[in-house]
Amino acid sequence: MEQQKLEQKAILVGVNLNHQEDFEYSMEELANLAEACDIEVVGTLAQNLLKINTSHYIGTGKLTEVRALLEAHEGNLVIFNDELSPSQIRNLEADLDCKVIDRTVLILDIFAQRAKTREAQLQVEVAQLKYMLPRLVGLRESLGRQSGGVGTKNRGAGETRLELDRRRIEEKITALSKELELLVAHRQTQRKQRKKNELPVVSLVGYTNAGKSTIMNALMELYNPSQEKLVLEKDMLFATLETSVRSIPLQDNKAFLLTDTVGFVSKLPHHLIKAFRSTLEEVAEADLLIHVVDYSNPEYERLIDITNRTLKEIGITDIPTIYAYNKSDLTDQAIPEVRGDIVYMAAKPRIGIQELVSEIRSRIFKDYVQCQMIIPYDQGALVSYFNEHANVLETSYEPEGTKLSLECKLSDYGKYKEYVIEALK
Repeated sequence: MEQQKLEQKAILVGVNLNHQEDFEYSMEELANLAEACDIEVVGTLAQNLLKINTSHYIGTGKLTEVRALLEAHEGNLVIFNDELSPSQIRNLEADLDCKVIDRTVLILDIFAQRAKTREAQLQVEVAQLKYMLPRLVGLRESLGRQSGGVGTKNRGAGETRLELDRRRIEEKITALSKELELLVAHRQTQRKQRKKNELPVVSLVGYTNAGKSTIMNALMELYNPSQEKLVLEKDMLFATLETSVRSIPLQDNKAFLLTDTVGFVSKLPHHLIKAFRSTLEEVAEADLLIHVVDYSNPEYERLIDITNRTLKEIGITDIPTIYAYNKSDLTDQAIPEVRGDIVYMAAKPRIGIQELVSEIRSRIFKDYVQCQMIIPYDQGALVSYFNEHANVLETSYEPEGTKLSLECKLSDYGKYKEYVIEALK
């Protein structure tokens, strides 16, 4: 699975099945993924087919063209735009006499490089092992080729060795999955605790590199400026794999939790979606989604569609959503501007952040009421509670107690209704 650290020169190969609309974009994205793995792309080849060639993925004529491109550019790697079967990898490597990988391996490789926390590392490792398991034969030959040629001496012992390897990988998957379960249980406990605190949860979702982390940092800077809580923001694919949860306290004693999740990409390997399911479950618990869109990307509508499809795949369909059309400063769009569920903004120069927060507020703080209460002087603790958990607009002292004009949660209004003298709205 590990790619050679030698300089890699790759030919990209894709099959356009039945004239897919997004084929060109997915090939462009494959080149970006290769670049993220420090692979130099020296050639690209595409073929229009009605169905995939089961033995080699592409037709024999194209195979000859790939060989010619490899020779012309001194290439040593071929990357295919779809997941290859074990036999396809084996056949292609035998015929092309070089290492062959697919899109899934590339994405897994990037995730492996970027994973920082133990949970993310485990998730990636489980996904890698599950990918590797059915492909052991092909990978063994590939590793042999890397070391200078396929060995013939121990061919008889190969089957036994393969069986041992398979068993070892299955045992490792089981062990890692158990460790992952403990971490997932811990995450669920944290989530329950947050629910108990009754803080609304807002989740940032979107295509990789759309600017989710930049938006999170902009909000932190504005409302909770403590540097060590900032998250990594970088102009690269999958800069953030960990789910970060940050509290955003607003001026009127309201607060919400903001979570930042792994970015999506087209054809995100199902092994990865499965492995990252627990991380993505953070999104399922959200009261509101902010779908961050790179509005400067000419393909932005397609990227919205890919993100929505991935959300559907993990069972998220009916959470209210605001679309943050980020990087709008790179287009002709006037910013900041709000149109319905869309906020046109630019997180890096911090334009439109206030408008975004205003839209968040109008959706997650609906269950607040304004009222006046008179709280008896022997209930001083209740006055302190409201000063901490509600937005107290005015305080005065009457003969019968402390008079508060305030905005509070509907649940608190119901709980302390006996002290209410007037509901304002």
